[in-house]
Amino acid sequence: MAPQPIQREVMRKAIESFLGIDSRVTFPPWLKATAILFLCIFIPAHLRYSGPANFLWLSDIGLFGTVLALLLGSRLLASMMLLATLLPDGVGWDLDFLVACLTGWHPLNATVYMFDSHVPALIRGLSVFHPLVPALLVWMVHRLGYDKRALAAQSLLTCGLLLLTYLTAPPERNINWVYGPGKPQSIVPEWLYLLAMILGLPILFYLPVHWLLRKLRWDDRRGFNRMGIQRG
Repeated sequence: MAPQPIQREVMRKAIESFLGIDSRVTFPPWLKATAILFLCIFIPAHLRYSGPANFLWLSDIGLFGTVLALLLGSRLLASMMLLATLLPDGVGWDLDFLVACLTGWHPLNATVYMFDSHVPALIRGLSVFHPLVPALLVWMVHRLGYDKRALAAQSLLTCGLLLLTYLTAPPERNINWVYGPGKPQSIVPEWLYLLAMILGLPILFYLPVHWLLRKLRWDDRRGFNRMGIQRG
């Protein structure tokens, strides 16, 4: 039987391999400290204003996963969170906010709360993570490389989160839009709509980003060396 220290070392290496952690790729300590500080403000503020169910939002999971990927230097986690946030937050949320600023119309009804004076200014201000997280993840994945396992992993995670949201979150809050786009719908049965969400999110939002990153060969770690990009 292997000594305990050897067993721990084997387990550590197995976990690092699974998560795609490369000790040669590091991120600035100030950036990690800033991310931790942001969460130290974000979590208590939302717990007080919205309650724990708020953290079921896919965008919030994207934030938590991004900070964890940053702290660990995990290629898999960073790749998963990039799939999860680039189009919904980096494009959808930003577009809805920009159009609303210019015209007062919310095409996706995703940022109505940003213009609601009844929502505390701190809560609205903390929403700056919606555009910042996808941008940060692009940079992180550019350095770490894209993990092609992310598509399956993020799809499974999303499926679990949507089911958990449907089973536990108050229907009137419609978290993750599990009851309808923006507001509860009654056109199709709830189970059918939820199934469409579980299948549709990976196909419409994750797959195009996955395809693009593979097309750009971000999943080919050797490609970084050929392009002369420093990874450490």
